[in-house]
Amino acid sequence: MTPINTALLSFGMSGEVFHAPLINAHSGFNLTTVLQRSSTRAKDLYPNVKIVRQLDEVINDKSIELVVVNTPNDTHQPYAAKALEAGKHVIVEKPFTVTTPEADSLIALAKKVGKTLTVFQSRRWDGDYLTLKRVIDNKLVGKIVEIELHYDRFRNYIEPNTWKEEAGPGKGILYNLGSHMLDQVLVMFGMPKMVDARIGTQRPGGKVDDYYDIRLQYDGFHAIVKSSYLVREPGPRYILHGVDGSFVKYGIDLQEQALKEGKSPKSTSWAIEGKEWWGTLNTSIGSLHVEGAVETVPGNYLGFYQNVYEAVREGKALAVKPEESRDVIRLIELCYESSRLNKAVPGA
Repeated sequence: MTPINTALLSFGMSGEVFHAPLINAHSGFNLTTVLQRSSTRAKDLYPNVKIVRQLDEVINDKSIELVVVNTPNDTHQPYAAKALEAGKHVIVEKPFTVTTPEADSLIALAKKVGKTLTVFQSRRWDGDYLTLKRVIDNKLVGKIVEIELHYDRFRNYIEPNTWKEEAGPGKGILYNLGSHMLDQVLVMFGMPKMVDARIGTQRPGGKVDDYYDIRLQYDGFHAIVKSSYLVREPGPRYILHGVDGSFVKYGIDLQEQALKEGKSPKSTSWAIEGKEWWGTLNTSIGSLHVEGAVETVPGNYLGFYQNVYEAVREGKALAVKPEESRDVIRLIELCYESSRLNKAVPGA
């Protein structure tokens, strides 16, 4: 196994909590370089890492094969383009880009230069989502009539000193959290026929959107996707109803918190959820009424990096194709259009 020399373009939350620990845990990657404008924290945690201060130091380093673009959203397209043009493979932090044309330009460029381009849609590897998907794939509630997905938080203040709380292109909760949940919906069901969204700011003094309520219409059923920073008492994460029954799941995947606590993704107990958080299934299977808990599938963020390794070194298909993340951006644009017009707009 020849490790892929990898560079991170920042060492904020996504770099320190997610990418660096996952890269460090996978023997197929070698974290060689981190771009930090002033701090040296990355070197404190990873002594063998080289700290650089300018983007061009990463771009011009021929030993770097893979660049993780985990910078502010509006820099994703230009930074990813520079890396691709320099002959490097690229992982872009979600959201892929701010606009669909930006996404299209990166997809075309990656094909032109023959390099791997993917997006860190990590919550495809959440245990709760993997469990929900298995319930759906096994048709345990029969024909779906409604599905509801939540990604709620309680943050009734404006976090200081972060670009995420400043108004601008690609800012706000829909790009931040919505890019995860809309990706999950698109993986399961594809683009909707109609999009009806309401997006706005609920926190006093807020400069960016901090809630959304989205209704996506499909043939015979609809998906509700909601998020708010003002949910102090959590409700279910997923609610699934079908003609035969229902599945309800509380609680969020354990991996983010485990990474924040410095736990290793290679540990044997990684992302194993306690029984008290297992989802509830109430349904009919044949002539039987079945009611009880569904064990949560363990999450596995390392699965993303395993796939990237296989794509780069072995030529295997990407799990997260950039075209899929491009569709997430298109759906976000449709949600904003619907909210602005205060009516449903066509999807697919």
